[in-house]
Amino acid sequence: MILDYYVVDAFTKDVFAGAQITVFPHADRLTDKQMASIASEMNLSETVFVSNPDKSKTTRRMRMFSPLAEIDFAGHPIIATAFALAINGDVDLLDDVTPLTFIQNTGAIEVNISSKNGQPTFVQFTRKVSSIIDRYAPSDVELAEFLSIKPEDIDNKKYSTRLVSCGFPYLIVPVWNYETVRKARFNFAAWSKSAAPQTAALEVLLFSPKTPYMDSNFNARLLGPNIGIHEDPPVGSAIPAFASYLCSHDFTQQGTHTFAVDRGDDKNRRSVLNIEMDHKAKAEMTLRIGGEAVLVAEGKMHIPDHID
Repeated sequence: MILDYYVVDAFTKDVFAGAQITVFPHADRLTDKQMASIASEMNLSETVFVSNPDKSKTTRRMRMFSPLAEIDFAGHPIIATAFALAINGDVDLLDDVTPLTFIQNTGAIEVNISSKNGQPTFVQFTRKVSSIIDRYAPSDVELAEFLSIKPEDIDNKKYSTRLVSCGFPYLIVPVWNYETVRKARFNFAAWSKSAAPQTAALEVLLFSPKTPYMDSNFNARLLGPNIGIHEDPPVGSAIPAFASYLCSHDFTQQGTHTFAVDRGDDKNRRSVLNIEMDHKAKAEMTLRIGGEAVLVAEGKMHIPDHID
């Protein structure tokens, strides 16, 4: 079997930035073992396998694998997949905005592809999320020790450290300056001795409301015991928790808020995620997450019919 594939950088307009995603648009005949083996071979954060069992023009089934396991939900692959399907002609861009539905393991995701002159320019998807928020957090001294920053770097005036879960718990820590986010280094020994493991969080979302870039409002970074000390992984999966965190503060007025979060920098695969959130003080919140994408590579893979 020979299948076409595309490598797309998501949440960026620049080649070699953002999150690298491989998309196989015609993966209907692949088995689970074949998908897992291909994802291991590609060795990117996510490889997407798209199928169209009902021959629908507006709905696609997408399954995602990391090099180690299948993933039930992820945001970056949605942007990359919609862009790849539009680029290769699998989706006709007849209007300024083309709606699609992607079926992931967690359910249906509504997607809109904006286009100009028949070319995709922006992809946005909608999620409804509910959250659990706990204001218990380690002390500033403990936070500073396992993040390798100073206690005074932590913002306790406008924001505060909180545990937020929209299915996966994040310890969200605000700091004053962009430079603090960039220089932070996770200290596993200090983490183990702190109260942090008692919060059930396995990842820390460190953020600053200051960034040197004009196209974003926040800079964010993930750190934790399962993240390499020099890694700066995609933050898309943490955005629902971050939006819920912002809404948990009294100064966030009810209504629709639009903002952008960037990850990395111009030397470390910078991403920009554009978010709209409907804050209505209800148990469920509607989020619209969008971004640009760029095609980096396309090719063909020779796949054995049977993989043990």
